[in-house]
Amino acid sequence: MRIRSVAFALFVAVSRLAAQNHQDMDMSHMNTEPSRSFIDVLQEHLTSGTDAEPESTPSEMFMATKGSWTFMLHGEGFLNEIQQTGPRGADKLFSTNWVMPMAQRKFSNCTLTLRTMLSLEPATVSERRYPELFQQGETAYSLPIVDGQHPHDFFMELAALYDYKVSEKTLLSFYIAPVGDPALGPTAYPHRASASEDPVAPLGHHLQDSTHISDDVITVGVTHRVLRLEASGFHGREPDESRWSVQSGAIDSWSTRLSVNPAQDWSVQYSIAQLHSPEALQPTEDVRRMTASAMYNRPIRKGNLASMILWGRNQSLSDGNVGNSYLLESTLRFLNRNYAWTRIENVDRTNELLLGETALPSGFVERYFTRVQAYTLGYDREVGKMRHVSTAIGGQVTLYGVPQVLEPNYGSHPIGVIAFFRVRQR
Repeated sequence: MRIRSVAFALFVAVSRLAAQNHQDMDMSHMNTEPSRSFIDVLQEHLTSGTDAEPESTPSEMFMATKGSWTFMLHGEGFLNEIQQTGPRGADKLFSTNWVMPMAQRKFSNCTLTLRTMLSLEPATVSERRYPELFQQGETAYSLPIVDGQHPHDFFMELAALYDYKVSEKTLLSFYIAPVGDPALGPTAYPHRASASEDPVAPLGHHLQDSTHISDDVITVGVTHRVLRLEASGFHGREPDESRWSVQSGAIDSWSTRLSVNPAQDWSVQYSIAQLHSPEALQPTEDVRRMTASAMYNRPIRKGNLASMILWGRNQSLSDGNVGNSYLLESTLRFLNRNYAWTRIENVDRTNELLLGETALPSGFVERYFTRVQAYTLGYDREVGKMRHVSTAIGGQVTLYGVPQVLEPNYGSHPIGVIAFFRVRQR
């Protein structure tokens, strides 16, 4: 209870500080950057896939124009040192990173966007995983990854987007991607402002936004005023261990998402999907996933407060077993160069945790059977001055709530600490 109270108290304090600063906003900034509509923000395509975010969310991206084309570049990298306590705690030096080059051209009422997203994590995350207590999902060396997170593929996205403005208040959109992000869940954790300074994946990643790297994605969306409805078809299997290649497969899964931006500072979504055989070690199991989230961004003087609350749910269509995940995260940027953040999670875990990273026994049936909590607090500060580049030094600590059934494996109070150096293009 003490851990939970400290984390909640920090979240309340951050929100109060943002509210106080909100009344002293930089009016010159407001005058030079007029409000954008939901449709305007969607056509910028500054996140992966066709995800939506609040119109007031700041973006850090280098832009240049040549002829009729606009070229954009955004990316970041973290050099991390992690230390974990407990019987299953591990230590490692690794880097999480990605870069997104993009080209865009307008034709009358149409906008064509070509975008790719690349990551060097197959090289900068050795042994096909980095340590993260209680994390699950995918495989390394044909064994289930337990207490670790897999690296991203080199090709995180290869996509073409076409938007046709039917009228001033209506937009028709098409998204085609050999590798891309279907209409499922909120903005994926590497790209959302509320998680901008946290270098590792949420424990609920594989119940929330793990489809942000999927094969053979086709999405159609219609936006009217503040309402957006999308449908996607894609290949449901998660990426295999060949992280350098572009994979492919039949379009065997679907998703649909309803997004609403009721005000400049808010974005809400609900999505549902049916995933065919997502996990390599359970090839006969299909999964129904549902997510719901609310994102909030509040500009303040010399910064902003970005927050999100998220629910994700997986249901096995083979036996009906259900797992839920709940996440609350918030990042406060203040005095231009300082960031403080928290991430609070309450996540169902499966009986793979009891086995560890070993071959699954014959006839093993994976089932959600218990729940863990994670409470993360972090801070970093930008250092140095470089044109179009932001560098920061910081760290975070994660405290875990361990159910009694897992204490023999993890101890009663394991802790994870990360120190990092961050580079971001702007």
